[in-house]
Amino acid sequence: MSEVRIAAEPRTEFGKGAARRTRRAGKVPAVLYGHGTDPQHISLPGHDLMLALKTPNVLLTIEGLGDGPSLALPKDVQRDPIKGFLEHVDLLMVKRGEKVVVDLPVQLVGDVVPGGQVAQTEVEISVEAEATRIPESVEVDISGLEIDSQVLARDLKLPEGTTLAADEEILILQIVDATASTEPEAEEGAEPAAEGAVGEGEGAAE
Repeated sequence: MSEVRIAAEPRTEFGKGAARRTRRAGKVPAVLYGHGTDPQHISLPGHDLMLALKTPNVLLTIEGLGDGPSLALPKDVQRDPIKGFLEHVDLLMVKRGEKVVVDLPVQLVGDVVPGGQVAQTEVEISVEAEATRIPESVEVDISGLEIDSQVLARDLKLPEGTTLAADEEILILQIVDATASTEPEAEEGAEPAAEGAVGEGEGAAE
């Protein structure tokens, strides 16, 4: 997994106004919590954090807080719904060797069978993994899956050291018939209206 070092600064001002000032300075308000400690209100460099968060479940080494580096995982990332910039991040403190539950992207590999189409119902799956060895994704090879085949959570081949934390019966995807018609059939005996035809009484003199 990816591990990124990032410098933090303590925050002493709170509220919407303080958060806006932090963001105008190119930083992102954040909260660091976990392991029974009091939450720490910090700010992180916006550009560095944005680059780090491009990797799912990136492990952050938080530096500059005086107590030595802290390992943390992003747990809640808030973005502006229109412009997409980072507004706030919650970070969960972890330790090396500790098991954590995270959501991994489900990545499809291979080609679907001719005439088939993938209907994917889950794009992420919850797993338990060691905090410093979290895989980037779970791959599902769809090569050779026949039409009407299903892949459930229990069928996933998880990376080494990773165990399933979700319901085994969750449907991940199925292969459906891409040639099946979805258009409603016309009723038997029904004929299309003649072009230019008028209803009864239409066109009559008033």
